[in-house]
Amino acid sequence: MKTIEVLGSGCANCNRLEANAREAVIMAGVEAEVVHVTDPREIVGRGVMSTPGLVIDGRVVSAGRIPSAGDIAVWLSDPS
Repeated sequence: MKTIEVLGSGCANCNRLEANAREAVIMAGVEAEVVHVTDPREIVGRGVMSTPGLVIDGRVVSAGRIPSAGDIAVWLSDPS
């Protein structure tokens, strides 16, 4: 099972990214847990200085933008 973390304060953009991530899980047909991380120290600790951020299995794949559900689905399908 994959772990997807949305990093952000809970603003509209962060919530939109979370919705895209949940849609991507369905599109990719994978099992995943989606977690929304709002603690600023944890976000900065991941090296994300511009939110929203997206982390898949511990790897930051996006920061400061809202990738589409299609883009996220591709990242979820990537075996690396």
